[in-house]
Amino acid sequence: MTKSTAPVRVIEETPAYWRVLFDYPPFNIVDATIFEGLQDLLARMGASPSLRVVVFESANPEFYLAHFDLTGKTGNITTAVGPSGLPILMDTFVRLTKYPVVSIAKIRGCVRGVSSEFVLACDMRFASRENTLLGQPEVGVGLHPGGGGTERLPHLVGRGRALEIVLGANDFNGDTAERYGYVNRALPDAELDGFVDGLARRIASFDGRAISAAKNLINEVSLPSADRLLDALNSFQTALTRPETGQRIQVLLKRGLQQDGDFEKRWPELLGKLLDET
Repeated sequence: MTKSTAPVRVIEETPAYWRVLFDYPPFNIVDATIFEGLQDLLARMGASPSLRVVVFESANPEFYLAHFDLTGKTGNITTAVGPSGLPILMDTFVRLTKYPVVSIAKIRGCVRGVSSEFVLACDMRFASRENTLLGQPEVGVGLHPGGGGTERLPHLVGRGRALEIVLGANDFNGDTAERYGYVNRALPDAELDGFVDGLARRIASFDGRAISAAKNLINEVSLPSADRLLDALNSFQTALTRPETGQRIQVLLKRGLQQDGDFEKRWPELLGKLLDET
């Protein structure tokens, strides 16, 4: 059964295994609408006791989730509080990580900034070797990650590589992301669907109590605290008000960010020269 909650589409493969498609043309930009869809999804997941696994993927092979909406269409996701008591942005990621349901990101296309932070909040990440660009480009725009990237990456890739990813503000392809530990595996694109589907169905066949207990034990020794996540979000909000940051964002928007598909695919590589235009 399929249920449409634009821009999040849920496909129930079985009562224990769902696929969730991001379908928000043209680029799957992350804004208040995406978070509304994710909040609705979390409520539905919480009301489904037979659910074991959710796989997140994109209907657009070029853009898994692009990045935070830089035109301001983010509503109150950093100020309004969700069911966990955290701001909606943080609440969405923290609840996803702590739910007893296993979350798997099946990645094709561009995944940057808050979108990278979304897949980092998932329990596992599998990427197309030929068609993945992952990154945290915020520093190149005068910001820093504010949705958990600086808190989750060091646990996965180590301090030096986390600094390279964040301070370099550029893209990482599937092979490098796998080598660094940014994703679990990078697979040939033709094999990605079958591998993830097989893993999801295997996990979905197991006892829910065992899955929940094992995930909870791993969470206890591997997750950042809510205080650290809030500090990062508050610092991000402060950085967003700086005039220099606004200038850099305006240059990107004038060049075609969120409008031109070609520019949207390659903009992080241009950030080193952005100062020349501000």
